[in-house]
Amino acid sequence: MSGKLRAVLDTNAVVSLLAGNGDLSKKLERAEYVGISIVTYLEFLAFDGLSDNDRDCFETFCKRVHIEPLTIDDSSLLRQALDLRSRYRLKLPDAIIGATALSRNAQLITNDSHFSDIVSLAIQRC
Repeated sequence: MSGKLRAVLDTNAVVSLLAGNGDLSKKLERAEYVGISIVTYLEFLAFDGLSDNDRDCFETFCKRVHIEPLTIDDSSLLRQALDLRSRYRLKLPDAIIGATALSRNAQLITNDSHFSDIVSLAIQRC
């Protein structure tokens, strides 16, 4: 990818960032775009044992990134999610997260190895 970093964060990247991953934080400071899928938003809030402080920290984080919706009007995202689901046998939430990165022309920042086989997806470990 040329130019400035465009990044979509997987749920594990959000957790890592909010837990204090300084390297990831520095990398994202220089990004022109940082987003998360609505799936990541929901997955984070569904974690058992989140404290009020965790929720407050996440809400503050969400004000600083783009939360990408999943709508019927976004045919590119839907088409790519279905393609990733069928071609790579990803679980639907992961297919949506990967498709969000593809449709936003962004790298996916993740620690999940099951995205590694997708050659069209630029991946960066967190």
